[in-house]
Amino acid sequence: MMMNLLERLATTWIGRSVRTHPAALTAARDLTPAVVITGGASGIGLALAAEFARRGEVLVLIGRTQSRLHAAVDTLKQSHAGVRVDTLLLDVGRPESTGVFSTWLAAHGLYCDVLVNNAAVGISGPFSVAAPVQLETLVATNVAAVARFTRAVLPSMLARGRGGIITITSLGALIPGPNQAAYYASKAFALSLSEAIASETSGLGVRITAVIPGPVETRFHARMNAEGSLYRHVLASATPERVARLTMRGYRLGRRVVAPGFLPTLATVALRCLPHALTVPIVRWLLANGYPAHPPASDDFPPRF
Repeated sequence: MMMNLLERLATTWIGRSVRTHPAALTAARDLTPAVVITGGASGIGLALAAEFARRGEVLVLIGRTQSRLHAAVDTLKQSHAGVRVDTLLLDVGRPESTGVFSTWLAAHGLYCDVLVNNAAVGISGPFSVAAPVQLETLVATNVAAVARFTRAVLPSMLARGRGGIITITSLGALIPGPNQAAYYASKAFALSLSEAIASETSGLGVRITAVIPGPVETRFHARMNAEGSLYRHVLASATPERVARLTMRGYRLGRRVVAPGFLPTLATVALRCLPHALTVPIVRWLLANGYPAHPPASDDFPPRF
């Protein structure tokens, strides 16, 4: 009851200067609002889908693997009877993805009421030995897709005077990350973009929330070959469900940045206050995984790409 009251108060404040466009309201009249989650087939994305399903929202899960999307739909429908869950097989890192996405929504009688930017890829190891194709995929997914999808849906949300964008970043957004340099930098972009847009759109009815979790128990660390890093052994990991629950609470209250949990909140304060000269060496130690410090010696140097 109290949470609902606080959410209504937050909604009133967030929409204090709304300027709706009649044409936008007319265009949405015969469409169904949906929560769109990139990378929604597993991890935090799937856990957030469950939170929105609990509220009776229509869901659209975007992913690159059809079998995982089907499994996610089965999981959600078993837990939330009657929920509508659609899936879109799409690589959000491709330049044409937003056009495909917009066309698909219209064809299914939907519009994006809430966007969750969750899809991400990671690379571990020294930046000097990262494969160019891996770097291109990371930038396309973690940077370009976040910017493109946010830009694709934000104008219509502002015109309707309602909507929301949740962007999953990381504690790594607050500091350089030696041995995961590109990943940390990409999350810094996502956090900065989200906070800037939240300021630009203040009072116009759209919730903009960036989430900065610490380590989470998902397959992400294994996929980026980081399970051997020290942080996986010395830092406690949260469950995706806990991160999603705290994210939803912060989002409903209109918070622009959510650090889900006590330790992420404490770490956020520390990383924002302490100098990089002190914190970066510590992060480098935590991310160490027995990587070589330099590229291996080769007769083919510099490497040809």
